[in-house]
Amino acid sequence: MRKNTATYILLALITGLAIGALIQLISSKDSLLQTYLVDGLFWAGGLMFVNMIKLLIVPLVFVSIVHAVCSLQDISQFGRLGIKTFLLYLVNTAIAIIAAMGLSLIIAPGRGSDIGLQSSSSELAPTSLPSLLDLIVGIVPANLFEALVQGNILQILFMAIITGIAIKKLENNETHSISHVFRLANNVMMKLINMVMQLAPVGILFLSARLASTLSMDGLMDVMSYILTVLGILLFWLLFFYPIVISLITKINPLVFLSKIREQLFFALSTSSSNATIPITYKTLTEKLGVSEQIAGFAVPMGATMNMSGAAVYMTVATLFISNSCGLHLPLSQLVTLALTVFFLAIATGGIPGGAAVTVGILLQLLGLPAEAMAIIFATDRMLDAACTATNVVGDTVVATIVAKTELRHKITNGKNNTTPEPRISRTLPSDSST
Repeated sequence: MRKNTATYILLALITGLAIGALIQLISSKDSLLQTYLVDGLFWAGGLMFVNMIKLLIVPLVFVSIVHAVCSLQDISQFGRLGIKTFLLYLVNTAIAIIAAMGLSLIIAPGRGSDIGLQSSSSELAPTSLPSLLDLIVGIVPANLFEALVQGNILQILFMAIITGIAIKKLENNETHSISHVFRLANNVMMKLINMVMQLAPVGILFLSARLASTLSMDGLMDVMSYILTVLGILLFWLLFFYPIVISLITKINPLVFLSKIREQLFFALSTSSSNATIPITYKTLTEKLGVSEQIAGFAVPMGATMNMSGAAVYMTVATLFISNSCGLHLPLSQLVTLALTVFFLAIATGGIPGGAAVTVGILLQLLGLPAEAMAIIFATDRMLDAACTATNVVGDTVVATIVAKTELRHKITNGKNNTTPEPRISRTLPSDSST
């Protein structure tokens, strides 16, 4: 189903761009085609599709985070291994955001561009991101319902986390019942997202057709600069950053490492699904890189959920590209706030189909940028999603390999006998229930 949807999205994108280019070629700005088709049907259909996605964001984030917290084992079972893996995933995502933001500021994709967003942004009342202190203070909501109505994602995240912790602390039969409710609710939200994404070909047809009908050749080149910036950073992460880090910490030759993850890399690029790649990632770690089943079985499912370095790069560059295209230049304090927001959202949207593209919509809303900008994000998503997935899953492999190496050093330092058998885990891995 996913491959069919991806094919339909690609066809819809090509068809929409062709229709839009044809309309621009044969009609004037005041023609009936522009009035009733471009500014009528295409605008209305595209906006309805974007609004359907925005409609699901608040309940999706709340339910998925509560479900994730309820699914955690007791923190005492994490121990050194769990905390180390968790922190390394966070560090990987943080470094990816800093690198993406730094390179985006240097390259400045979208600055001075002509993609039809300048006029749209001037009709809005753009809101600037709060300062870092305001962001921290504002995490705690004074009114839960106000946070839900306004779609304040950080406040919703806070409420979801403490709700999940409260459920875990009940530790009785009530906990299982409530956890079961949130598990079912999470399944419902995943199904709703899948249903909406099945409408994506129609939505993208409208969005891309309207975009192409107003986009000049210069604007097309500006969009290409955005695509190349994202792909360039992701390829650097995959082919240089990860292998160098592995070489420095584990002494594995970078070329050897790249050859061992080849199957995993190709599988991720072909499926664009972190969860679908879990068995291949597990096999790569245990059979090719010599990581124990204990570490691989713990690190891989966790990484598929929360290690979203590729998505973080995507979200950062996309937001700055749209911001530049609308003539909005963020000061340093707001760039820091944006980086923190991307950090939390990248973790929160792990496992959500099309999560990175959907979450860009939240960031655009925070900045007061036009909803029409989502046309570019969704139109280019299929080109970037596969590279994002590959960066995410190879990051899982890197972190698990580093954890295995440091655990070995810990055993040697403490004089433990390496012949002691390690605990074995079930080879049964999570099913591919989401992207």
